[in-house]
Amino acid sequence: MKNSLIVTGIISASVLVSCVSKKKYTELESNLFRTQTELATTNQEKAELEEKMAAIEARVAEYNARINSLRDTNDALNETNSSLYSIQEGTVISKNSKAKMNETLAKVDPDKLAQARTLEDSVNLAVEYNLKQNITESTIDGEEDDVQIDIDQTVVMISVSDKLLFNTGSYRINSKAEPLLKKLSEVINSEPSLQVMIEGHTDPRTIQTAVLQDNWDLSVKRATSIVRTLQNDFGVAPEKMIAAGRASYMPIVTNDTPENMAINRRTRIVLIPDLDMFFAML
Repeated sequence: MKNSLIVTGIISASVLVSCVSKKKYTELESNLFRTQTELATTNQEKAELEEKMAAIEARVAEYNARINSLRDTNDALNETNSSLYSIQEGTVISKNSKAKMNETLAKVDPDKLAQARTLEDSVNLAVEYNLKQNITESTIDGEEDDVQIDIDQTVVMISVSDKLLFNTGSYRINSKAEPLLKKLSEVINSEPSLQVMIEGHTDPRTIQTAVLQDNWDLSVKRATSIVRTLQNDFGVAPEKMIAAGRASYMPIVTNDTPENMAINRRTRIVLIPDLDMFFAML
């Protein structure tokens, strides 16, 4: 009986120990799964954080590059500004251009120079003088007055009298006009961005031929004759040019004398340069 009780106790103890161990195992297994899940989550969060950090570092590098670029641009602007002579009525001119302008103004008619009240007036006067000297240097003495140059807000308007370019009532260009047009083409070809409009102007006297219906025809054909010559003989790019005719409807003076009508018979070449090229004309 005693032995039987001992055996029963041992068996009961073994069963109890077995039950506890299985429960503990299940708990440990659950803890392991939870730990592995948390580890996987942590690794994913770490990867996401590393990706965000890399993006932030890239953005910081980009911002630093922009800052350096802006700093370089600012330094360049400061250097440019330090070389500017002055600003007046919207006109900015460098010291180098100012020196060239003064050299040119020393050659200008004192009476015309006395009319220059502002820096802009002086720049326009210097550009006008240089252009006229350049364009008319090959003309016959006394013909310089047949070329007039006016400037308005860097737009250059060159008026050439009828007698330098055409015979009366004709749209065929005189051979003596070739040196003048050659010089004009050099000015136009010196700047790729320059835009040019050629305008024909007539007096009001009626004209009608087998080719010309009226002064509209004559003024336009004179413009196209010059455009073709500039393109075909002197290599001016056709896309830079516009041919236009104004007939007799934009006279400079009243058409009441032969002398005044001669003034109104003209070809106007309008040059539209950018500001850098305009100052280069100094």
